[in-house]
Amino acid sequence: LRHRDITDLRWTESLRFNPKCYHRTETDAGTRTEAWPAMIAAVTDNRGTITGVQRTWLDPSGRGKAPLETPRRAIGDLLGHGVRFGITHDVMAVGEGIETILSLRSALPNMPMAAALSANHLSAFLFPDSLRRIYVARDNDPAGDKAFAVLAERACAAGMEAISLVPTLRDFNDDLRRLGLAELRAALRVQLAPEDVSPFWNPPAIGSRG
Repeated sequence: LRHRDITDLRWTESLRFNPKCYHRTETDAGTRTEAWPAMIAAVTDNRGTITGVQRTWLDPSGRGKAPLETPRRAIGDLLGHGVRFGITHDVMAVGEGIETILSLRSALPNMPMAAALSANHLSAFLFPDSLRRIYVARDNDPAGDKAFAVLAERACAAGMEAISLVPTLRDFNDDLRRLGLAELRAALRVQLAPEDVSPFWNPPAIGSRG
């Protein structure tokens, strides 16, 4: 995560590190099994019950994902659920990938968030009963457009507000790495509902000077 400039790891109890997580690859010669470091993410439902797990195998050098054909795999009941950070009350943000959500939390550390793990799963995210406004941290691409449109329609039908959070570049991790935390926070400030600025944007993020 630090390779992606994500250093604020408060309230990340849903993540674990396994120094030797087995990865199996099917080849013409049979099954090859190797042990790699991995980030293990717990997928939970709105009651906090673990429904699945995502494994991301890592390069031992700390330079991103392991050099595998499929360095990321998920198992279990994922649809509608997510990897959660913080406790949701009436406002939360949801996005696709873990890195996207943790980049957003670097700028808005007090906002509860969840990573749905894909654009299709994002559009099917199940709303907590207490929710009245949901921010959708979508990627800046057609899949992100579609996911937000579907989720916003579902939110409206459920009587809640859906607000799109749009990155300047391709996704919020690109914004964090290439534009910096201060510029990311400034871009998010104008996208928040006025009543959410004080509780979620005003508290300074770790490492922020603005």
